Amino acid sequence: MNALILAAGYATRLHPLTLHKAKPLLEVAGKPMIEWVLDNLAPIPDLETVYVVTNNKFVKDFRMWADRYRKRQSRLALKIIDDGSTDDSDKLGAIGDINLVLMREEELAKNDLIIVAGDNLFSEPLVDFAKCARDSEATLATYDVGDLEAIKKYSSITIDSAGIITQFEEKPAEPKSTLTGIALYYFSREVVPLFRTYLAAGNNPDQPGRFIQWLHTRKPVKTHQIGGTWFDIGSKETLEEANKIFAKFARG
Repeated sequence: MNALILAAGYATRLHPLTLHKAKPLLEVAGKPMIEWVLDNLAPIPDLETVYVVTNNKFVKDFRMWADRYRKRQSRLALKIIDDGSTDDSDKLGAIGDINLVLMREEELAKNDLIIVAGDNLFSEPLVDFAKCARDSEATLATYDVGDLEAIKKYSSITIDSAGIITQFEEKPAEPKSTLTGIALYYFSREVVPLFRTYLAAGNNPDQPGRFIQWLHTRKPVKTHQIGGTWFDIGSKETLEEANKIFAKFARG
């Protein structure tokens, strides 16, 4: 099993903080966001290589960061991928980036894959997510935001008694559930090639949740509810809030 961290966006809502630094490299409670993600992936038993896809503007920064991280965490192999984009106008989109990495890294496309956004923070290791996902073709991590108004900013999903997605709606105007899908996914090696199929049909190359919206009508997509605290950083205000909340989870 391998993992792919999405870190190629330009985070324009966080300007000027992200004019000269990629959002996943901004610090939360004393360490870069991406390290929160990696530190929670690291305990997964058979995780081999973690790929980080970023853009040409920040690729050197990620390579320097990766050199420092390797000295602290040597078990995981890290590989930084440059998607070639230089600003928000020529970005490939999250799904476009996933497909690019799969085409460049042939071995990656032959194995099971966890995909996670580099700006999604978790307070607990992701071992249970990986364990739950292993017997599925695809698994989406979920989180109960507990508020029908708050869910309008995210995706709203409905599941059956077996935890399989029956309905998926991005940014619903009239949500029926407070359960949201978050940017943490598992895809078996049989499903991974469908990213190319999805894009070849002319579908939206951004927002990986749209791939789930397309996939769940073709394959059973299992869900796993994340415990602890999950935080999606999209603004200066949420960055400040994350610093306060995650200070109590800092492990150094």
